[in-house]
Amino acid sequence: MIGQRIGNRYKLLSVLGEGGMSRVYLAHDMILDRDVAVKILHYDFEDEQELEKRFQREALSATSLSHPNIVSIYDVGEDDRSHYLVMEYVKGETLKSYVQRVGPLSPKRAVEIMQQLTSAIAHAHHNGIVHRDIKPQNVLVDEDGTVKITDFGIAMALHATAHTKTNSVVGTVHYLSPEQARGGMATKRSDLYSLGIVFYELLTGELPFAAETAVAIALKHLQEDIPSVRAKDPSIPQSVENVILKSTAKKIEDRYESADAMYDDLITVLDDDRRNEPRYTVFYDEDATKVMPAIKEVKEEQLEKEETVAPLSKQEEPKKRSKKGWWIGGGLLLVIGLLLLPLILSTPKVEVPDVVGLEEVEARDQVTASGLKVKEAIEGPSDEQEKGHVFRTVPKAGDKRESGSDVTLYVSTGKETVPFGNYVGKPFDQATRQLAELDFSDIEVERMFSDYDEGVIVEQNISPGAEVIPAETTVHFKVSKGQEMKKLAQLVGKTESELNEYAEESGFDIRIVREEFSEKVEAGHVISQRPEAGEQMKKGDVVDVVLSKGPPAKPLKQIVQSVFIPYEEPEWDEEEEEEPEREEQWIRIYVQDRKHSMTDPVEEFSITKDVKKRITIELEEGQRGGYRIMRNNTVIEEEMFDYKDAK
Repeated sequence: MIGQRIGNRYKLLSVLGEGGMSRVYLAHDMILDRDVAVKILHYDFEDEQELEKRFQREALSATSLSHPNIVSIYDVGEDDRSHYLVMEYVKGETLKSYVQRVGPLSPKRAVEIMQQLTSAIAHAHHNGIVHRDIKPQNVLVDEDGTVKITDFGIAMALHATAHTKTNSVVGTVHYLSPEQARGGMATKRSDLYSLGIVFYELLTGELPFAAETAVAIALKHLQEDIPSVRAKDPSIPQSVENVILKSTAKKIEDRYESADAMYDDLITVLDDDRRNEPRYTVFYDEDATKVMPAIKEVKEEQLEKEETVAPLSKQEEPKKRSKKGWWIGGGLLLVIGLLLLPLILSTPKVEVPDVVGLEEVEARDQVTASGLKVKEAIEGPSDEQEKGHVFRTVPKAGDKRESGSDVTLYVSTGKETVPFGNYVGKPFDQATRQLAELDFSDIEVERMFSDYDEGVIVEQNISPGAEVIPAETTVHFKVSKGQEMKKLAQLVGKTESELNEYAEESGFDIRIVREEFSEKVEAGHVISQRPEAGEQMKKGDVVDVVLSKGPPAKPLKQIVQSVFIPYEEPEWDEEEEEEPEREEQWIRIYVQDRKHSMTDPVEEFSITKDVKKRITIELEEGQRGGYRIMRNNTVIEEEMFDYKDAK
């Protein structure tokens, strides 16, 4: 069945395990996109309509259990006459394999596990649910060491089924309570007995009772006291053993009143003040008459495989051999009468009509006309039949049933729809695989540039959550080709403002990394770029550019000129007796260089005699400069220089 889909929803991936009543698969929930465990039952309900309904009703009630130590049941259904339960997938191992691998557990670890199990059973009992088949094989240990009880749905639902059909009870003989072994009704305290046996196995690594046949083991549960765990390991506190003794008492009334009481006892069982408490003892009336069950031998190899055992009917008293022959004759007549009675009283059987494809009203009429009656009409999806038409009956067409028997009609609600998922942002390949598993076949794709990575879905034509019929739905996806690639333009020679415009247009991230002198490129224009022009780039890619500061400045040249400024003697007649008094002469010096112009003098002073001065002129490349000396508004000296003439 690997690869098949159960209930048009759960795809079977691998086998996790198998027991007498079921096989467990790892499956994937195609709608909720999660792994689950699917348990498919081997039991055949074909001739037992009431029991089939009982199973569905009881198993569905188990879905109400919500507890950290109970494996959740998500769904219950039927597919091609196979009944199944969908459960939480627990990654780990059974408690049975855990004990076999680790060996006897320490009292601390064993009590820790028992507290979790008892808490879970108490929760189930509060909800009116009795497990009936508690055993380490029905307990899972996850990777964190937490335990979870499973199989509530099966054990509870099949109890009445198995008991009615085979006069057997559900339960593994090694963990079966005395009342279950007798064929009696399992109660909440029956679960406590099984918990006590599990506790014993955790502490010792073995079962309390062993024998060659299932019946022999069941007799031990009825007749023998459970062995002492302290005899096997004296380090186990008496308080711990007392929990086992009290929970496995033969009489129901001698056990804990409830799972809550057992849990409360386990909370304090390792306290120092309880380690050496008195041994729990139940007093029995040894002289009381005991009813011994009849023994039906079971082969040893069958004991290893079976999960259910037949009840031990009350033992009949040995038949006394009668010497009177008429007793034999009378017995034979009685047997013959009993064999003929069903034939005499039997009701005529009629054939279930084929009403598949008919509308519900017409189908009901035909069923009634055949001598049968319609018990109920159950609606459900069908790919073969239109809405309102019958797509299945139970029993199926052609089966024979007693007149007046019930027939269940399954009426189509139309083709099955599934909620469409949200695939935007997911890889296209992943989405198409998921859709193919849901039977979507018409998938169109349009490629486009976008900011999403290549191959990722950008848009979908169906709103998330919309109910659609896979086989009749066209899915259209827009899938990203990644960001659009553009050729990088030639940026050398562009100004900074032109760079900003190009960055806005192209979406590139243009960065001025530095400025340099350039003999060839005008200041403020791009000298170089990286990457080079022509490279294919996408939006957001970085382009580094270098701006020009123009040609580098050449060194200044300085001219230092020494000048002689003569004092102009006043005119006088030698015949005059005295030389005339010297008058001040006003001197102005003008300089033209990179700092000065001939407009304003750089120095002004008066002289009454000859003086010497040093004039400094600074010239830049290509510049012409010089100096001018005026005395009393008359130019007495002037000279000009070129940059190239200066040294």
